[in-house]
Amino acid sequence: MIFPAQGQLVDHHIPAGVLALALMLLFWAVKYFRAPRRRALPARGWAGLGTILLAEFYLVLYGQGWVRWGEPAIFFTPMVWTGYLLLVDGMVWKLAGESIISSPRRRFWSLVIWSVPLWLIFEAYNLRLENWAYVGLPANPWLSGLGYTWSFATIWPAIFETADLMRALGIFKPRARTPIVLSRLSRVSLGLCGLLLVTVPVLISAHFGRYMFGAVWVGFILLLDPVLHHWNAPSFLLELERGETSILGEFLLAGAVCGIFWEFWNYWAAAKWLYIFPIGQGSKIFEMPLLGYLGFPAFALECRVMYEFCRNLENKILRLRAGHTLETARP
Repeated sequence: MIFPAQGQLVDHHIPAGVLALALMLLFWAVKYFRAPRRRALPARGWAGLGTILLAEFYLVLYGQGWVRWGEPAIFFTPMVWTGYLLLVDGMVWKLAGESIISSPRRRFWSLVIWSVPLWLIFEAYNLRLENWAYVGLPANPWLSGLGYTWSFATIWPAIFETADLMRALGIFKPRARTPIVLSRLSRVSLGLCGLLLVTVPVLISAHFGRYMFGAVWVGFILLLDPVLHHWNAPSFLLELERGETSILGEFLLAGAVCGIFWEFWNYWAAAKWLYIFPIGQGSKIFEMPLLGYLGFPAFALECRVMYEFCRNLENKILRLRAGHTLETARP
């Protein structure tokens, strides 16, 4: 496989990326320390911060050749994201009094479990569309599989935890807005449009399909959110009909925040991904071409829609099975 960046000078704009990250962290810090607190930061929050610092410190030592045991450096990405989840969940618990990990419904583990197969959907698309490739992976297939699974398991929880933090910080305060009501025909049209967006890129030639991965980042939102609306399940369309836009804003911002962290930590990682799609390879922020950052907010919306679809579909199947069991048990 020939990477588009080969043979040409690529400007990764590292200072611009670091500045964007620093400004985001400064904004977080101001909002966090001004927000009213219900509790002290729990132990998991401190453990998360310690994990992030330890992973960063080890990566520096490994990069400088001061340590020889390289396996922790290979697992830098899942390690640092595990620390992120613990830290952000602790911050949410401190500000809001409840969090995903502390939820009695085991929501956190549901997100972890669903995160792996849901992300594998995009990996399946990538087999044909070839938008990214992994480098620096261990030769041992068991270690490589562990790294994949661990990393993929952090994706959905990261989006939901970050959206909860945006809510706890009060960045998008709920307020009554003019409802946006779509007719049933409009919702069906959105679903059909989404179906086209997720199927056309793999039906046309691979050469042209590589330019259409953006359609996949949007397609599942349009395809599944109308279904959730029909089920009266949590959906962006239902919330817009109620004049509620804060959740939409929280997930959009969560996608942008996670996108910056994903690309920042990935750039320094020993095992990492490289973007090989044929657009914007001459100028990047970290490894991501600048326009690619527009996909992260859409991806966050997609994460919520896909998870709610799977969760509600699972509940419907369980209810059907329970009803069938009762029917067969009757004399």
